[in-house]
Amino acid sequence: MSNKTDIQVIKIGGNVVDNPEALERFIGDFAQIEGRKILIHGGGKIATRLSEKLGIATQMIDGRRVTDAATLEVVTMAYGGAINKHIVALLQAAGCNAIGLSGADANLLPAVRRKPVPIDYGFVGDIEVEEIPIETLKVLLDSGLTPVFCALTHDGQGSMLNSNADSVAQAVAVAASRIDTTHLHYCFEKVGVLRDVEDEESLIELITAESFASLREAGVVNKGMIPKIENALRAIEAGVSSVIIQHSDNILSGRGTTIR
Repeated sequence: MSNKTDIQVIKIGGNVVDNPEALERFIGDFAQIEGRKILIHGGGKIATRLSEKLGIATQMIDGRRVTDAATLEVVTMAYGGAINKHIVALLQAAGCNAIGLSGADANLLPAVRRKPVPIDYGFVGDIEVEEIPIETLKVLLDSGLTPVFCALTHDGQGSMLNSNADSVAQAVAVAASRIDTTHLHYCFEKVGVLRDVEDEESLIELITAESFASLREAGVVNKGMIPKIENALRAIEAGVSSVIIQHSDNILSGRGTTIR
């Protein structure tokens, strides 16, 4: 980990949230991180299961959830309710004084509904990073609280919006970087970006904008990893000091793929 005065922004994916053992290990490690820290979580699989129980069809386009009015209610219940409060309760048990938040709370994540062209994703929000109230975020961090954000934003007109959790992490990290030196971690079930997804020893330790273009062209980096790395590069450009993509078990060791 970095200097104790730095801010650590850590995002965990749905595969970690959905695995009780992995989540418990992560929570134990996260609670040991000293200083100011922020957690962002996804939870798409749980939202999908809840939709099935309620008889609401899940529609995906290119791996992204279409959020109609019924689905918005589901993700609000899943992300902002069950998942968020479960994680906060686990953190309290681990000695970490956390506060669960959606983007509507204290207007922390204002967003605009994505235009319906070329694809109408419904109630999906793109975060207005420059509108994030940095002083409010600073008050939370300086008070000793650990903010835990779910992937829900709001449009300022009374509607919640579903947002990509990686994008939420990027936006929060960029806002935090205006407060102090900030490091962004994307944690999931792999050790990092791999040359061969079946070989955990094929870790790519460093990716730059230049090498990313080559890796993408060669097909080494594809599918869901592309937007994750694009988010990481945009975060660096916007002032975040470092970004690392790593296994959720490695947040203390620091092992993973550094994006620079």
